[in-house]
This record gives sequence, structure tokens and C-alpha cells, in this order.
Amino acid sequence: MRVVSGSCKGRPLKSVPGTSTRPTTDKVKESIFNMIGPYFNGGIGLDLFAGSGGLGIEALSRGIEKVIFVDREQKAIQTIKTNLELCQFSHQVEVYRNVADRALKAIIKRDLKFHLIFLDPPYKQQQLKTLIEEIEKNMLLTEDGYIVTEHGSDVTLPAEIGKLQRTKHEVYGLTAITIYSYSR
Repeated sequence: MRVVSGSCKGRPLKSVPGTSTRPTTDKVKESIFNMIGPYFNGGIGLDLFAGSGGLGIEALSRGIEKVIFVDREQKAIQTIKTNLELCQFSHQVEVYRNVADRALKAIIKRDLKFHLIFLDPPYKQQQLKTLIEEIEKNMLLTEDGYIVTEHGSDVTLPAEIGKLQRTKHEVYGLTAITIYSYSR
């Protein structure tokens, strides 16, 4: 696993020890950013099920200004911090150990808006539709932002969630990517 493009292109990233997380492959990561970018002029990102931090770090490498990383596993938090140090992004981030719904409640209180939101929960514990509804209801996404979901290819997400539209959907073996944004 490595940073695919941008200021840290080619930098290897550590994986979370054990089998509790499933890192996004470099091929899928590259495809995601080709769909939503590939590069950015600032903005804030949220990596809600961060794992090793690969998606948020890729966004930072491609020009996102700041990313908030959230994961519930202590091993993941340590791995994220190590990877951020390897890429020298520690000054552009916030890292929290928390579960997704509690983290969203805390973020809502801060009145933040995100340009990119990554949702890559464990495939067996899908709560994507509920999380996207909460994000949409609380207007956490900027008008030109994207919600990027990674899920099992056997999961079908709705074409619309509130005012958000499914703008892209791609399948890569057992993994699927579904991207939401406001209609443009």
C-alpha cells in the first residue's frame, strides 16, 4: 500500500496489524481519485472509518488542506499517526478514536462542512445509508463536495438520499465504490 499521486507519490504506508481492517487497494484508490479529482485546491476532508488512513492521506497528498481521521480501533489510530508522520502531514490533521455515529454528532456541533467524506465501514456492519442521511440532514457536505463510499459489491445503495444523488458507481471484484454529490 502506497500513496498513489501528489506530493507524497510513491510513499509506502503501513497497514493496521491484524485482520480487523481491510485497506483500500492502490488500484481502487487511484480509480476513486480519478472519479472525484484527481487534485484539489484546499478544502477539508473527513475519513470516518479511517483504518490505516490511506484515503485521507491520499487526499492530503493531492491538495486537500486538512483531514479529520476517525476510527474506533486503537491499532488503527496508531497506524494513522505513523503514516501521517511518514508523509509529514501531522500538522494538517485531527485524529480521533471514536465510533462513527458519535464522531458525527461531535462534528455536527462544530458546524464544519467537508469537501470530501470517505465512508469505508467494515463490510459486515453496513450503516452507509443512515450515515449519509445524517450527513445530508446536517449539511456537512459542501455544495461541490463528494461522499465516497466503499462497500461490498453485493450492496446496492439508493440512487438518491435526501438531496444527494449517486453520481458514480463502480465495481472492483468484491469491492464497490459509490459516490454521492449534490446534483450539479
